[in-house]
Amino acid sequence: MIRLLYIGNALSQKGKNATSVEILSSRLRQFCKVKIASSKQNKIFRLLDMLFLVLKNHRRTDFVLIDTYSTTNFYYALIISQLSRALKVRYIPILHGGNLEKRLKENPKMSKMIFGNAYRLVSPSNFLKEHFQSYGYKNVEFIPNTIEVKDFEFCNRNIDRIKLFWLRSFSKIYNPKLAVLILDNLLKKGYNAELYMVGPDSDGSLIEIKQLVKQMNLNVKFTGKLSKKEWIEISKDSNIFINTTNFDNMPVSVIEAMALGLPIVSTDVGGLPFLITNNEDGLLVPPNDINAMADAIIKLKKDTNLKDKLVIKARKKVEKFDWNQVRVKWERLLS
Repeated sequence: MIRLLYIGNALSQKGKNATSVEILSSRLRQFCKVKIASSKQNKIFRLLDMLFLVLKNHRRTDFVLIDTYSTTNFYYALIISQLSRALKVRYIPILHGGNLEKRLKENPKMSKMIFGNAYRLVSPSNFLKEHFQSYGYKNVEFIPNTIEVKDFEFCNRNIDRIKLFWLRSFSKIYNPKLAVLILDNLLKKGYNAELYMVGPDSDGSLIEIKQLVKQMNLNVKFTGKLSKKEWIEISKDSNIFINTTNFDNMPVSVIEAMALGLPIVSTDVGGLPFLITNNEDGLLVPPNDINAMADAIIKLKKDTNLKDKLVIKARKKVEKFDWNQVRVKWERLLS
């Protein structure tokens, strides 16, 4: 059996959303032996935990998988990748975050140390695959983020009263403020609208958004972090999914919403246009454009035929991301 060490931020038990290292590792265990790190909340202890896992197990390891982002985690990836090189263990960075190109541009030497010496690079989106290839990295495999399609019951909803659904960590890069401003815009235009915002705080943005909602005297329902089962249940009372992010790659939250039959209105950033074809399986608008997103929402409300087409095609598209299909790609890579 293939033996893996999977390095990433496994912080769902600390109030954060579950990340790839937790979700994907549980699926890889169907045909691999997998050990993960780290669930330590303190960043220094987390790094030490990651280092200890590799040092202790490198002789009994076939591959080290490394979740790689553009933020602090980039330096974790740098350190773990170079330790793996020194110990002669093959490692595979998994590319996350729509802003990784900034690292390729601003930190070319460190990027080359990580990515140039990897066994393979795994990109969950063709967006990042194309960017990395343009910088000379040819060993990039496209393996999309995956869901269990059977867990998502499709429902084509009517849009009488506009019921918006926002699902993400409260972080500035995901621009939760835009969701609130869109609600206000719709109300001022005379539409009956409401907004659910689901997710934990990441950088203090939740407090700021709640203060903004209070100042604007809006009725926004904040749920905090919910389990997948819980938020799916709440989403049944919603009829439009909005994705307001400024940077993105291949967000699982959007894929899941597409599977559920929620029509998508998203900012046209990062990997989103590689996931959503505008006017075919979702609507894309410029980032941070309140009027454009509000107008797209109104368009869905008024044009039932368009809405029906979008949700049906979106469901068919994301069925290709079902684990039963994606698993084959991982088996081929790791074999």
